[in-house]
Amino acid sequence: MEDTLTITTRRRLAGGLALVGTSAMVLAGCASAPAAPNSNGTNAASDPNFVPCMVSDSGGFNDHSFNELGLKGLTDAGDKLGVKPISVESSETADESEFETHLSDLVAQNCSLIVSVGFLLSSATDAAAKANPDTEFAIIDDGLDNEGAKDDKGNDVGDGKVDVPNGKPILFATDQAAFLAGYAAASYSKTGVVGTFGGIQIPSVTVFMDGFADGVKYYNDQKKKNVKVVGWDVDSQKGVFTGGFEAGTDAKNAAQGLLDQNADVLLPVGGPIYQSAADAIKAKGGDIALIGVDADVYLTDPSVKDLLLTSVEKGVDSATEAVVVDAANGNFDNTPYVGTLENSGVGLAPFHDFESKVDPGLQGELDTIKAGIVDGSITVTSPSEPKAG
Repeated sequence: MEDTLTITTRRRLAGGLALVGTSAMVLAGCASAPAAPNSNGTNAASDPNFVPCMVSDSGGFNDHSFNELGLKGLTDAGDKLGVKPISVESSETADESEFETHLSDLVAQNCSLIVSVGFLLSSATDAAAKANPDTEFAIIDDGLDNEGAKDDKGNDVGDGKVDVPNGKPILFATDQAAFLAGYAAASYSKTGVVGTFGGIQIPSVTVFMDGFADGVKYYNDQKKKNVKVVGWDVDSQKGVFTGGFEAGTDAKNAAQGLLDQNADVLLPVGGPIYQSAADAIKAKGGDIALIGVDADVYLTDPSVKDLLLTSVEKGVDSATEAVVVDAANGNFDNTPYVGTLENSGVGLAPFHDFESKVDPGLQGELDTIKAGIVDGSITVTSPSEPKAG
């Protein structure tokens, strides 16, 4: 099959997609399982004119993170169905008007299903779905539930009720997997300080940070330790953010600020910003570890694999593929997918090269904690966790 079509306004995709560990994740969540093959025994689209499409956020399809995973899911679905997807990559400085333009362009190209990648496209996707009821939409990391609920400042917030019948949320309870990462970080730390920072303060970012900090707290409670978290405070919901998802000076400075506070494990949440954190770690030197997000970054970006303690994974690729295949077979609905530890929609990547550096009993402890989260004996919550489903 030919490479995925691209819109001429997108910037060039630098390099092919890497195969990632999350591709095997199964995402059941609140929705039904992916549709069975057609009566002819194949996954070929019921509608021969079915065209699946995708718009990235400002991180771009080469972020080694959720945009790249989303495109992989779209491409895998296209291969399975025997159809040719269309993708459009937003610019690094994309704003609401750019997202709206991309979505309108795809509607004009008769896309059957349009997948938006990321919370930043929430308003534009919601509006496009309402304006085009005959087109199906899905969005990664947003509940399409902006109407009705207000916060204490009068701002619209998610209420768990999908606004449009033709819009499907693809969500992940990443606080659960990040809880495990926080516990692992606290166990690994030699300085007794670990740090996290984000790109933009939105729910799909802060949900990682909440889980991470709570996992450190759980470690402290269990081990009678006092490992400190810098860069994020769960109670005040305040912390360190770069203001965007691009790698660069702001991201490196944010990481450096946490390293200056003696942090020896960093969790950067926001696509490519981990690359700048890696630069800061290399510049400082010493035994400092990095934790990746979304994909198993050890596999998607080998240039930083020697720094990676682990990664907090979410099955964006497998979820996207399932939604596209379902839509192609006439089984689209607006019931949200929610990936959890229980259904393997989120998880913690292996320690890889750090396996010999962590406490020998750590994996067993993490397995026990995971089981506790799944059976409900250990509660993991976040103001930013998915409400839908």
